Amino acid sequence: MIDKEDFGPITRSRRRATITSAKSETVKLRNGAIAAASDLKSGPKARGSVTKNVQLNEDSKQKCDRYDKMSCHKLQESMLSSASSFKNYRGILNWCVVMLVLSNARLFLENLLRNGILVDPIQVVSLFLKDPYSWPAACLVIVSNVFILVALYTERKLAMGSISEKVGLLIYIFNLTIILCFPMVVVLKLLSITPVGGAFALGVYTILFLKLYSYKDVNWWCRERTQAKARSLSRSLSCPSSPSASSAMQSHVSYPGNLSLRDIYYFVFAPTLCYELNFPRSESIRMGFLLRRLFEMTYFISNVLSIVFQWMVPIIRSSMKPLQEMDYSRMTERLLRLAVPNHLIWLIFFYWFFHSSMNFVAELLRFGDREFYRDWWNSETITYFWQNWNIPVHKWCLRHFYKPLLRRGAGKLLSQSAVFFASAFFHEYLVSVPLRMFRLWAFMGMMAQLPLAWFVARFLRGNYGNAAVWLSLIIGQPITVLMYVHDYYVTHCQDDPTIAEAL
Repeated sequence: MIDKEDFGPITRSRRRATITSAKSETVKLRNGAIAAASDLKSGPKARGSVTKNVQLNEDSKQKCDRYDKMSCHKLQESMLSSASSFKNYRGILNWCVVMLVLSNARLFLENLLRNGILVDPIQVVSLFLKDPYSWPAACLVIVSNVFILVALYTERKLAMGSISEKVGLLIYIFNLTIILCFPMVVVLKLLSITPVGGAFALGVYTILFLKLYSYKDVNWWCRERTQAKARSLSRSLSCPSSPSASSAMQSHVSYPGNLSLRDIYYFVFAPTLCYELNFPRSESIRMGFLLRRLFEMTYFISNVLSIVFQWMVPIIRSSMKPLQEMDYSRMTERLLRLAVPNHLIWLIFFYWFFHSSMNFVAELLRFGDREFYRDWWNSETITYFWQNWNIPVHKWCLRHFYKPLLRRGAGKLLSQSAVFFASAFFHEYLVSVPLRMFRLWAFMGMMAQLPLAWFVARFLRGNYGNAAVWLSLIIGQPITVLMYVHDYYVTHCQDDPTIAEAL
C-alpha cells in the first residue's frame, strides 16, 4: 500500500506550476500580446476572462488616444523664425502700409500748416518751357527722325549690296556718335532749354542710340547667316527661323523684308531696346486695361509733382545753408529728411514708368512681352537688383555688350565692370548735360556699386543682404541729389539775389 502522503510534494509542485502559468497567461492577455492564442476548449469561465481582458485592453487604448488628443505640445518652430515654414505675412505688410500712410499723412499735414500750398501749375509748366511759344526740347525730339531714316537707308543699301560692310559700319559709327553729341551740344548752347526739357530730350536720344545699335547688330547677324549658312551662330533671339506661335494673325517676316518704315518705327515706339524681326504680339487691345493704365499714369505723375514742390523743395532750400557752412550734424538731419520723399518719388516713378506707362504703350501696340521688371525688391545682392529692376536695359546689355565681350576673350569681372562703366557714363550724361555742369557725382555713385556689390555678396546674406540693398537705395540717392542741387545753386543761382533770398 502506498501512503497518500507520499504524493504530497508532487501534488504541491503541480499546483504551483498551474498557478504560475495562470498568472503569466493573465499578464499576457492584459498586455494584448497573445489574446488570439487562448484555448477555446477551456471552459466558459476561461473564455469570459479572455473577453474581459480584451475589453480592458481596448479601454486602455481609448484612454491613451484621449490623452494624445489632450496633449498641447509638439516639436515646432516659432512663426517668425527663419526655420519656420510659415510664409503668409500679408497682415504685417498691410500694417506697414497703414503705418506708412499715417506717418506720411502727418508729415503732409505738417508741411501744409508750415508752408501752405506750394504747388503752382505755372511752375510745373516752367519746368518744361521758358517761353510758351518756343518748344526747343520738342523740336530736338522731332529732329531725331533724321537718324532713324539714316539707319534704315543704310540697312537697305547693305541688303542690296550697294555698299560694303565696312562702309556701312562707318556710317553707323558716325550716325550713333552724332545721336549722342548733337543733342548735348544743343542743350549746352541753347539756354532756352530747361533742365527738365533737356533731360527729356537726352533720354529720348539715349533710348534711340540703344535701339539703333540693336537694329544694326540683328540685321548684320541676318546677313551673316544668309551669306554663310555653313557657319552656326549661337546668338539667342536673333533672326528667328519660325514665326511666333503667340499670334496666328501675325505674318512671319524674314530678312530683308523687315527693312521698311513700318517695321523700324514699330520698333522705335515698342517698349523694348532689343530688336527682333518678329516680336510676340497679343491678340487684341483691351480697352479696360488701357484706361486703367492711363488713369495710373495721370494720377501718379501728379503725385510726383506734388511731392517735389510741396515736400522736397522746402527741404532742399533749408539744406543750402548747412552745406555752405559744412555743418555735418544739420547736413545729416537734412539728408535723412530728404531720404523719405526722395525714395517715395523713386518708388512712384518706378511704378509709373515700368508698369503703367510701358504697359500702356505695349497694349496700344499689342506688344506681347510684358516682362519689364522682376522681383528686385527681394534682392539679396546688388548684382541681383541691377539685373532685375530694369529688364529692357538688362537684356540689351547682356545681348549686345556683355556676351560680345565674353566671346572676344574678356573675363567676367572685366565684362561686368565694363557694363557698370557704360551705365555710369549714361547716368552722368543724363544729369550733368541738362544741368550744364560736370561734377561726376552720378558717375561715381554708379561705379561705387562695384565694391558695394562685392562687399554685400561676400559678407551679407539673406535678409541682411536685402536690407543692405534697400539702405543703398534709400540713402545713396538723396546724397547725390543734395550734391547736384548744391553745385547747381553755387554755379547758377548764388549771384541772383532773389533766388538767394528765397533759399
